[in-house]
Amino acid sequence: MPPLIPFSARLLAATVAFTFTSLAGAAVVLPRYNVSNADVSVSGLSSGGYMAAQLHFAYSKTIRKGAGIIAGGPVYCSQGNVAIATGPCTIDNGSRNLPYLISTVNTWSGNGYIDPTANLAASKVYLFSGTLDSTVKQAVMNDLKTMYGNYVSSANIVYKNSIAAEHAMPTDYNGNPCSVNASPYISNCNVDAAGDLLKWIHGTLNAKNAGTLGGTFINFDQKGFWGNADPTTHGMANDGWAYVPANCAAGQSCKLHVALHGCKQNVATVGTQYYKNAGYNRWADTNNMIVLYPQASPTSANPNGCWDWYGYDDVNFPGKSGGQMVAIKTMIDRITSGNATTPFNCAHWYGSNYAHVSAGRAYASGGNAYAVNSNQYLGYYSIYAYTDVRNTSNGFYAYGSCT
Repeated sequence: MPPLIPFSARLLAATVAFTFTSLAGAAVVLPRYNVSNADVSVSGLSSGGYMAAQLHFAYSKTIRKGAGIIAGGPVYCSQGNVAIATGPCTIDNGSRNLPYLISTVNTWSGNGYIDPTANLAASKVYLFSGTLDSTVKQAVMNDLKTMYGNYVSSANIVYKNSIAAEHAMPTDYNGNPCSVNASPYISNCNVDAAGDLLKWIHGTLNAKNAGTLGGTFINFDQKGFWGNADPTTHGMANDGWAYVPANCAAGQSCKLHVALHGCKQNVATVGTQYYKNAGYNRWADTNNMIVLYPQASPTSANPNGCWDWYGYDDVNFPGKSGGQMVAIKTMIDRITSGNATTPFNCAHWYGSNYAHVSAGRAYASGGNAYAVNSNQYLGYYSIYAYTDVRNTSNGFYAYGSCT
């Protein structure tokens, strides 16, 4: 991963973040759109690649179309240990014990910690690893391909691993030279990775828009997706971005792709570079596809603004109950709740955990209460312990209130 950012750089990043927030104005509530749950996909680079794989495995009932992983690695590779994350899971200086990771994923699939892995079978998976990548070595991505091969047929997996690319988002029009590993970690490699993965996952698409985009960039409030918590203390920014084609804003049936930046690629660090120049929007504009760009942010435990793929914020980071995981899942739920065929209205209750369990919004285990499906911890199973619980999609309950 990139080196830790010194205090002076973190201060500059905070200043840039303030500037962009000020220019953008107040973030809005994330709108609802006419998107089917059958048309949701995810991708990411580096820590975003690890996060994309986590989301795909944990929420395979929701992210049905598939996933694109660029310079990531197998789910639970870090095992919650930063030394493993920055060693075997990136620079390949030791075994990742892939059989153990696969066994763990199978156990989680069986006990509800993640959705059943059987859901992955119909997904399409796109993998990319540059031969020059010095941050996440190809051997790490090879293990991710092997992991996916246990759940997805080889016909549904494509692995691009012959391009002389360093650690960056490969494009065919923008960025550093392909052999460079430097900010903003977007490189012109004569490879349209965003387009390639979108076409692989979603099938035949219209030609991309190489001119002026016809849609709108939405700056949305991420705070509501953390319940009553402050996202900035958990490695996520107060606001995120989305690109919305004009047809989607007008209510036409659309797809949704979640694009996750890597470390040191959030708005606070690189401004608009990732959400405007990673290559997704050109394809989205001509194919009725909304692109959601959630934003991570630096903390003392996460100075590079990475996604939580190694437990810096939450011991449940790879599961359905992980804080960042739930936040992004409920963003997806918010967008798809406007589907014309199966609309869904978020509901919220404030009550005792005993009442939540009695009403089927939570379940009791070991004297504690947990939200149904997300498995988020709500506190003691008691008539005296009161919490907020929201229902963001059919059968999915989480801590907090509706946005």
